[in-house]
Amino acid sequence: MNNHTVVNERFKGNDRGDVKSYLNFIDGEWVPSVSGKFSTNVNPATGEILGKAPQSTKEDVDRAVLAAKKAQKSWRLVPAPERAEVLYEVARLLKERKEELAQILTSEMGKVISEARGEVQEAIDMAYYMAGEGRRLFGDTVPSELRNKFAMSVRVPVGIAGLITPWNFPIAIASWKSLPALVAGNAVVWKPASETPFIAGEFVKIYQEAGLPKGLMNLVFGSGGVVGNAIVDHPDIDIISFTGSNEVGRQINERAGRLLKRTSLEMGGKNAVTVLEDADLDLAVDGIIWSAFGTSGQRCTACSRVIVHEAVKEELEQKLVKRIAELKIGNGLDEEVNVGPVINRSSLQKIDKYVKIGIKEGAKLLCGGKILTDGELEKGHYYAPTLFTDVKPSMTIAKEEIFGPVTSIIPVKSLEEAIEVNNSVEFGLSSSIFSRDVNRVFQAMRDFDTGIVYVNAGTTGAEIHLPFGGTKGTGNGHRDSGVAALDVYTEWKSIYVDYSGKLQRAQIDNK
Repeated sequence: MNNHTVVNERFKGNDRGDVKSYLNFIDGEWVPSVSGKFSTNVNPATGEILGKAPQSTKEDVDRAVLAAKKAQKSWRLVPAPERAEVLYEVARLLKERKEELAQILTSEMGKVISEARGEVQEAIDMAYYMAGEGRRLFGDTVPSELRNKFAMSVRVPVGIAGLITPWNFPIAIASWKSLPALVAGNAVVWKPASETPFIAGEFVKIYQEAGLPKGLMNLVFGSGGVVGNAIVDHPDIDIISFTGSNEVGRQINERAGRLLKRTSLEMGGKNAVTVLEDADLDLAVDGIIWSAFGTSGQRCTACSRVIVHEAVKEELEQKLVKRIAELKIGNGLDEEVNVGPVINRSSLQKIDKYVKIGIKEGAKLLCGGKILTDGELEKGHYYAPTLFTDVKPSMTIAKEEIFGPVTSIIPVKSLEEAIEVNNSVEFGLSSSIFSRDVNRVFQAMRDFDTGIVYVNAGTTGAEIHLPFGGTKGTGNGHRDSGVAALDVYTEWKSIYVDYSGKLQRAQIDNK
């Protein structure tokens, strides 16, 4: 029996009357919520109920924070290279269970299986990378301006990290946040998205099996309005790391700001691929298709705008329409499927609402533009890959994040106009340019106002050893991934050692 079959059997809850349940994980134990309430977990491809997870309360969060606070007092004293040994074991276990985790991820989130495998690989890569940082939590030594005095800076843990993660990359983003937090000496209280509880539970099991001391990883399921707010408001949680919508991120920042609490926010995107007249159009089409319709457009880095030079607009449109027609839509567990479902019914309706707005505002619909209900698709939440053209930068579909398989072609006359259109939205996460002209490429690299820029590639595909995040409405200046992630979970401490045997008054006595 292959892995595919094993996992499908495990999640055939309705067929066997065997609904799988998860509990919260607090202080090293799997425990029920004090509420006694559960929410159901539904496969977006089939409508099948996979199982259930707790609807927790503020009291559950309080218990998790108490455990984290106790555990962190000891963990911060463990040498960072020793803390890293746990992360190496996490990486090994993730690698060992990659296929099983990918199958679970696709079953509850819907992305096609090849993407799910790639996401688990991202968590594996992050675990190895951050384990290495256990020997590279570098500070600085600097020369003092006074004689017989030593000066240095070191990183110290912030304390307790409250993590609030989304459903579209449920293990990758959780790895971006939890791994640097732990290797830096913090404890974690984690609220995963309600739509993806099983992959969260399996990730925590791996931490448990890897030997992470109890109390350092605490998992509390529940709604953002209850559990999320309780994490943000708790006085003993020192840093909030959130990935999600701009609206919720702003609310978190306001609440945390009143408590002078550090926040790291990664929010929306309205990302554009720019195609100049000298571009390799076939390569550009590859990049656009993957960026716009991978994960059914449910990525913060998804390509939702194509800014194209008018000289090649018509040819690009023809190539895109042809390729879109070839995409196979269906259950992501099918290896032949290119585009899976969107996460739920409300997302389906939101996407359709934006498409209708686009048509009403005068955009030309080239293909797609409808909810799919043929055959087996009727059981899930499927939207046809959709392409608009003759879109003006002022239109709603060119400005607001749709978070679905919809992209819009915006014609321009020059690179300068393309840069202006690219930067005209409130977000600044990712951008891309296709061109063979190195001079214009470097101009775009300089002038695109986004945290990530791709050249001759789509708007997706970030690697874990570089910072991930954006400008303007996309975030608040912090970054996930890379060494920059350590800045989120550490404080700088400056240390001065005076061995002169006398009082030296810095700037007063150094002249």
